[in-house]
Amino acid sequence: MAFKIVLLGYMGSGKTTVGKELARILSVPFVDLDTEIEKSENKSVSQIFDERGAIYFRKKEKLVLEEVLSSEKNTVLSLGGGTPCYFESMNYLNNMDEVYTIYLDVSIPVLVKRLLPEKSQRPILNEIASEQELLEFIGKHLFERRPYYHQAKQILKVADETVEEQARKIVALLF
Repeated sequence: MAFKIVLLGYMGSGKTTVGKELARILSVPFVDLDTEIEKSENKSVSQIFDERGAIYFRKKEKLVLEEVLSSEKNTVLSLGGGTPCYFESMNYLNNMDEVYTIYLDVSIPVLVKRLLPEKSQRPILNEIASEQELLEFIGKHLFERRPYYHQAKQILKVADETVEEQARKIVALLF
C-alpha cells in the first residue's frame, strides 16, 4: 500500500506550503484537500459554504478525503483546518495503515502575524476588525480544535524554522 503523509493544523500553520516542499523532497505528489473539493464542485470553498452550507461542505470534504486516501500513489496531503474535527476523521486516518498524521503546531501569536495580512482572502476572517479580535478568534477556535489536532500520530512544534527545515524535520520524524 502507498504511504500518505497527512498534514493538519489551523489555517496559516503552513500545511500547504510545507506540504509542497515535503512532496518535492520525497518526489511524490502533493494534494491539497480544499483544492480537490473545489475541483469536484467547480466552485471555491467559500462559494460552497455560501450556497450549500457547512453540513454539505463537511460531507463533501469527507467523501473527497476518502477518494484521495484510496489512491495507490504515495502522497503528501494537506487537510483543511476543520477537517480533523468532523465525522471521526482522526480515528479514520489514524486507523489506516501507511497513513501518517502530523499536526503542525503553531503558536497563536505566530498565527495572528501570518493571518492578519491575508485575512481578506479568508472568508471566515473577513468580519474581524482588529489584531486583538483576531487573537481572540484564533484562541477560541484552537481551544475547540486542539483535542482533534492532538490526536495526530506526530506533533511538530513550528517556531521560526524555514519551510525546508520544517519539511526535513518531518522526513526525520517518519523515515
